[in-house]
Amino acid sequence: MTHTHIAGSIHADYSGLQPQWLQWPDDLNALEEKLWPTGTHRDEQGRIVVGGARLTDLAAEHGTPAYFIDEADFRARCADFREAFPGWKIYYAGKSLLTRTIARWVAEEGLSLDVTTMGEMRIALAGGMPAERLGFHGNNKSAEEIEFALEQGVGRIIVDSFHEIERIEAACEAGGHRAKVMVRVTTGVEAHTHEYIATAHEDQKFGLSITGGQALAGLVRCHHSPYMDLEGIHSHIGSQIFETMGFEVAIRRTLKLAHQFKTATGVELPELDLGGGFGIAYTEADTPKPTTELAAAFEEMIDHECRAFGLRRPSLSIEPGRAISGPAGVAIYTVGTVKAVELEGGRTRTYISVDGGMSDNIRPALYAAEYSAALANRTSDAEPVLCRVVGKHCEGGDILIRSVFLPADVAVGDLIAVPGSGAYARSMASNYNQVPRPPVIGVREGRSSVLLRRETLDDLMRLDVGE
Repeated sequence: MTHTHIAGSIHADYSGLQPQWLQWPDDLNALEEKLWPTGTHRDEQGRIVVGGARLTDLAAEHGTPAYFIDEADFRARCADFREAFPGWKIYYAGKSLLTRTIARWVAEEGLSLDVTTMGEMRIALAGGMPAERLGFHGNNKSAEEIEFALEQGVGRIIVDSFHEIERIEAACEAGGHRAKVMVRVTTGVEAHTHEYIATAHEDQKFGLSITGGQALAGLVRCHHSPYMDLEGIHSHIGSQIFETMGFEVAIRRTLKLAHQFKTATGVELPELDLGGGFGIAYTEADTPKPTTELAAAFEEMIDHECRAFGLRRPSLSIEPGRAISGPAGVAIYTVGTVKAVELEGGRTRTYISVDGGMSDNIRPALYAAEYSAALANRTSDAEPVLCRVVGKHCEGGDILIRSVFLPADVAVGDLIAVPGSGAYARSMASNYNQVPRPPVIGVREGRSSVLLRRETLDDLMRLDVGE
């Protein structure tokens, strides 16, 4: 089966108007279980129900576009990783979706949290995440951010460059701190994903290269620093990854590096972090591995390589983000126009314009990511038609879903639901065309609560201080 991966049509084999993986639907009203929060279904009138609440009711109360997060599903996915990886530290990757409430959910589920900026640190702390359970990432951490992290007692700082080592040492000396650090390395593994989010090949901005010798030098430098406690090695090979082969190579190369460090210093590094990047199902073609299967594969790889290099098993950690927040989220849009466009050869594509677009989900425009969609307010017996769901912005590339089958009777005022929208939609949202960003609404047992309120035009006007 052909995975859509993160890159969507960039790697897809198209035949005619639609990608090869997109098949003629047997039942347009069916909801593919792997795409939606657990328990999502249609009620007796055909309306989609998420978290015990009808999407029609949620849209009426909160407006569209909007993101709805099934709290029980989110928490269950946290628990799934916690239980599948016993003894591991699980750092939820806050960049995928972070609010104070979500930080609280993560803390209550016993997970740690991965942050990359001052803003993410402050939101996480305000949500009740203990500072010692934070991991601080970033390829260009400022002196102010480093100082704040040290003052708050952040559990670990993932070092990304030699300049950063100098900044951490300066902040420690000035403030009387001691930093717990890991060194992020690039393993040379190029995961099957889009170029922009494949993060372990050599030609990119993150980490210190194993191949070039920088990684070992960075580890030794941190080890001998009077201001640092070196915890271990951090590796992240990319995002939306479905297979484990890339992780196997990364584990082998990071543990070889740990062996080289032991040879150079006589010290075994206590910890190894393998990052995240576990794929989810955005379309019917995607088949992510069960968490237990991932865990079993990782355990086997680590045990084998530790034996091969004569190392003790280190403490282990991973950083799932999308795999927790993505499937828990559903975005809702209202149809504004429907337009049948005649193409060459007498073929037709139906363009469905909705009240959102690239400002609330930039991923399809940024790297042609693929999504699925369903009519949310009713079922239909109409014939399927090939559609393109597009936004309201002044860009030809403002495409939310490049190819999807929807009923031929889709009409103005219908609601379109897009599953898999919990990760990187709101967190990457913008105000392009001066459009306010949608709200994030938590849903549980039929009740909803606002996690992030909808921005207003007044919010935008307050930022514009000119006359």
